Amino acid sequence: MRRAAHQMVDERPLVLDDPWAVKILEPLLAVHGHNYEIKRSRHDVSKAFRSYLVGRSRYAEDALRLAYRGGVRQYVVLGAGLDTFALRNPFADLRVYEVDHPATQEWKRELMDEAGIDAPGDLRFAAVDFEHQAPGEGLARAGFDFERRAFFSWLGVTMYLTPAGFRATLGMIGRMAAGSAVSLDFSLPRRMLGSAERMALDRLAKRVESAGEPFQLFFSEAEIAGEFELAGFSRWEMLDGEAVNERYFSGRGDGLKLVGGAARLATAWIEQSNC
Repeated sequence: MRRAAHQMVDERPLVLDDPWAVKILEPLLAVHGHNYEIKRSRHDVSKAFRSYLVGRSRYAEDALRLAYRGGVRQYVVLGAGLDTFALRNPFADLRVYEVDHPATQEWKRELMDEAGIDAPGDLRFAAVDFEHQAPGEGLARAGFDFERRAFFSWLGVTMYLTPAGFRATLGMIGRMAAGSAVSLDFSLPRRMLGSAERMALDRLAKRVESAGEPFQLFFSEAEIAGEFELAGFSRWEMLDGEAVNERYFSGRGDGLKLVGGAARLATAWIEQSNC
C-alpha cells in the first residue's frame, strides 16, 4: 500500500518507480477505495513511514544492480510478500527467487490472478514455513544454485526473528560464493534511542504485537558488524536515516524523508570463498 501510494501522490522523480505496486493491489483498492488511501497517505506519519519503505527498497535494488554488474545472476527476496521486482526486472538473465510462507505466496498469486498479472518466466516461488524449515530448503526445491554467487534482499524481517533464526539465515548467505551479498534493515535497541524515538518504537511495537508478530531482535551497529564478521562477510556498509535522506530524499518538495534514528540499512559482501 505504501509503495502504491508513492506512485499515486508523490512528486516526480519517484524514489522507487513501481507501477506494479498499484496494479497488484487493484482488487484491494477497489474494495477500500483509492480516495481513502490517498487521503491517508498525506499525513506526516504516513509520509515518514512511506519514505522508509520506498527508501529501503530503492537501497536494496541499487545494491543489486551493482552486484549484477559484478556477475550475480541470482536474486533472492527473503520475506518477499508483495514485492514486485520480478515484474520490473530489467535484466534478462537474472533469475528471481521469492522466499515466503506458502499462505502468503498463495495470497499473492490470487491477487496477481485477479489483477490479470502473469508471473514472469524468470520468477521462482520458494515456499518456506519458517517455523519448521530453513530458507535454504525452499530455495533448493526451487532450483537455486548454491554454488553460484547470489544477491539477497532481506527487508522488514530481522526485527521479528530470534537470534538463532537470524544467525541461521545470515550464516547460509555467508557460505555463498565470493561476490555474493545481502542488503537488510535492522533497528537499534530501545536503550540507544531518544525519548521521542522510544515512544514511536513503543507504539509500533504494540501494533505489531497485537497482530501476532512481536519485535524480538535489535542490534547496535557494532553488534551487527560482529554478526557479519562471524558469518564470514568481508566488508559492509551501514546507512542511518540522515545518510538515507541525503542519498534519496534531498531537495524534494513533497516532504518525503526519514524521521527518527532507530532504523539502519546495511549491505554486506563476501569477497572470498567461505565454503
